[in-house]
Amino acid sequence: MSHLLIIDALNLIRRIHAVQASQSLTPDQALIATRATLLNTTRKLLTQAAPTHAIAVFDAEVDGWRKARFPAYKEGRTPMPPELRAGLDSLQDAFWELGIDALLSETDEADDLIATLARKVARHGQCVTIVSTDKGFCQLLCPEIRIRDYFNKRWLDLPFVQSQFGVAPGRLVDYWALTGVGGSGIKGVPGIGPKSATALLQAHDSLAALLAAESDDKGVKKVQAHADEARLAFELVRLRDDIELGFNLKDLRLPSPD
Repeated sequence: MSHLLIIDALNLIRRIHAVQASQSLTPDQALIATRATLLNTTRKLLTQAAPTHAIAVFDAEVDGWRKARFPAYKEGRTPMPPELRAGLDSLQDAFWELGIDALLSETDEADDLIATLARKVARHGQCVTIVSTDKGFCQLLCPEIRIRDYFNKRWLDLPFVQSQFGVAPGRLVDYWALTGVGGSGIKGVPGIGPKSATALLQAHDSLAALLAAESDDKGVKKVQAHADEARLAFELVRLRDDIELGFNLKDLRLPSPD
């Protein structure tokens, strides 16, 4: 059976670089240290996961469809340090050095590329491990897809989702449509927090059911009063899995060990 390792590249790189940049290093030294740490970390991931195939997926540098649909999307996020952006080619080459292809789209977010690739492979009954701290990938969880938070040394798995959100992975998009996602600037429904969202979905199963419900419950009424905001949030937090990739799994096979 094939096993694809998908690395959320900038999620990994930016955290490594932040540690190096906090040391008493010049920008050039921090970049060199970041590259060395990236190589070491990726080697560990390859050893731990033992994949047959691997790819590192980078974000596009242009605004994607979410920004066009919702201009405030990710508006408050800290921009990438210019010295790190200038050194991305070297960091992409680090993946190549280990036999890992690096994917950088000019139009699509890494999240959607990763979702498309993961689900495409999973539909063929093959295994996928996504390396990222981004909980948004938990909506992809299924027997074939798992998510590893390397920095916190944990799996973002079904027990994690249940303990954090109180809903099944298949209802996370509905959950975030209600609560919003602060880190991305997505608002959700005013007045609906995590506990309320969990309770509403346990009672009504989905956003669609909430919007169609005939109920005097105050929470249900709030959702229905802000139906447009909830539908927009649902659209934004749901990962696309229909992007034309232009390559197949066989193109990502790792070289045989010496």
